[in-house]
Amino acid sequence: MHTLQNPLALLSRLLLAALFLPAGIGKITGFAGTVGYIASVGLPIPTVAAAVAMAVEVLGGLALIVGFGTRWAALALALFTLGASFFFHNYWAMPAEQQMMQQLMFMKNIGVTGGLLALAAFGAGAFSLDARRSA
Repeated sequence: MHTLQNPLALLSRLLLAALFLPAGIGKITGFAGTVGYIASVGLPIPTVAAAVAMAVEVLGGLALIVGFGTRWAALALALFTLGASFFFHNYWAMPAEQQMMQQLMFMKNIGVTGGLLALAAFGAGAFSLDARRSA
């Protein structure tokens, strides 16, 4: 398995980025809708929150793709994902007909957070700008 460590680290980064980069780009192209959605759950300063979410997802996703500042990007995305889960997928406070889908989304985010924390702990692997900078 050791010979697969670097290719799997790269694949992990790309698969995780595939979740965040399109979401961040969607926030850019649908900024007003994102602000409205954030406001609908009662978060303060929704315009700032939308801009922060957009930046975290786009910059974090790009950082994962190229493997630059990977540990910090993964940690930021993990904290972002965990926080967003409690505000946007709080299945325990939703009507019964929405609970199952929201619980699935919440648990998916918990799993994604786990993957991001592993990436933060073990780094980007050899196929990354981080590895080139440290060589």
